[in-house]
Amino acid sequence: MTRHNWTTVEIQTLLEKPLFELLYEAHAVHRAHQPENSIQLASLLSIKTGGCPEDCKYCPQSAHFKETGVEKEPLLSVDTVLKEAALAKANGASRFCMGASWRQPPEGTHKADAQFQSVLEMVKGVRQMGMEACVTLGMINENQAEQLKEAGLTAYNHNLDTSPEYYADIITTRTYQDRLNTIQNVRKAGVEVCCGGIIGMGESVIDRAAMLAVLANMTPQPESVPINALVPVSGTPLGNVQKIDALELVRMCAAARITMPKTRVRLSAGRLELSREAQILCFFAGANSIFYGEKLLTTGNNETQADLAMIAAIGAKVMEVA
Repeated sequence: MTRHNWTTVEIQTLLEKPLFELLYEAHAVHRAHQPENSIQLASLLSIKTGGCPEDCKYCPQSAHFKETGVEKEPLLSVDTVLKEAALAKANGASRFCMGASWRQPPEGTHKADAQFQSVLEMVKGVRQMGMEACVTLGMINENQAEQLKEAGLTAYNHNLDTSPEYYADIITTRTYQDRLNTIQNVRKAGVEVCCGGIIGMGESVIDRAAMLAVLANMTPQPESVPINALVPVSGTPLGNVQKIDALELVRMCAAARITMPKTRVRLSAGRLELSREAQILCFFAGANSIFYGEKLLTTGNNETQADLAMIAAIGAKVMEVA
């Protein structure tokens, strides 16, 4: 049975188990609830890059950090985005994710409303191709969530990033409750929730456990949970943070799988730094989705052919495009 009463201490105990015991437990849960042994390929495109007013310490798109090398760019055209979506589908992606560097989608003026309408057209176009459509646009209100639902949006991504206790050390321009309010608006509109976090930002194991507890205790649990490892970018406050050990990411995938049996666990940012064998351990632990394509918003990602070869080598199958 899926539980919604996980404690931080319970999940911390999972994260600190001897690795083989943790993997054994996680893989048993994975086999019981994800029997098809498929890995979803999700492609991610930055549709509006740079100039974000938030001060997330990990993000090269923040307007607060001038030395990251990321220039502010306008919203891409609908045609440009749909051409990228068609290419992603041709390469095997079944979900197309679109990210815009907004605090929240603009509204209230003709130009702002036209921008949001463009995003709605992008969503409609992706859905007409038979792919799942996901967007991450920052905070959204109930009205915006309902419009996205009407356009056919499959899922909305809005990560918690870290624990409630550590959050203010990473972001000061919005609160943890702001995050939760957006997730509530998405859920109320009937759109799937894609919500995860980042490890390797100086947080403790307790913080990691607390973040997973918040996610696992949502009712219902998120349909997908991205597990990211920090990609340090020069010019950001976390640009010189030491990269985490790959096994920390394996442990997070395992704990996410145990606490959220039916969720699609997405092995996300930081995968480029992992060996093929470390990625395979993440799959064994319960990850069953990757971001596919050689760029994640503004940072590098794994080569597509290498990903397909890896999936074939372990005998898994790619989730088919509708």
